[in-house]
Amino acid sequence: MCAGDTSAPQAMTLRAGVRLGVDFGSARIGVARSDPGGLLASPLASVSRGPGDLDRLAALVREHGAMEIIVGLPTGLSGREGHAAAAAREFAAGLAARLAPVPVRLADERFTTTVADDALRRAGKGSRARRPVVDQAAAALILQGALDAERSTGRPPGELVPAGPGADG
Repeated sequence: MCAGDTSAPQAMTLRAGVRLGVDFGSARIGVARSDPGGLLASPLASVSRGPGDLDRLAALVREHGAMEIIVGLPTGLSGREGHAAAAAREFAAGLAARLAPVPVRLADERFTTTVADDALRRAGKGSRARRPVVDQAAAALILQGALDAERSTGRPPGELVPAGPGADG
């Protein structure tokens, strides 16, 4: 801004289109969906891990016309990647191969499941009631973070996953 310029800073533009957020867990895969304008992420579904999980995710992508998938990448506080991050990367690579040409991106997901579980607990949900929806809520947090990051920087969030050879699922 120049001296005397009283205009507010311009917000970055966000690419239009529905995005799906994915929280890859050991038993379930949480899925969230954004509105077409990319303002708000909402919990959508939980998919059981195992045979057919990539097929179910591909069906959700088609059903919602998603233009991009954001997969959470679990890292430690220091930013180091452990076994969970390696599993998420492997899953994201299989998903990218299955969904090509729809891009799949990895985005930081530190604390999303913990924050989602805490919010559900404070909302009065017991442990058994939280279990099936916590992954969806975590996926919504991952996706909302990615939307907010793109809005603030003007660049697609996270790291693009190359679409390699086909995947089973």
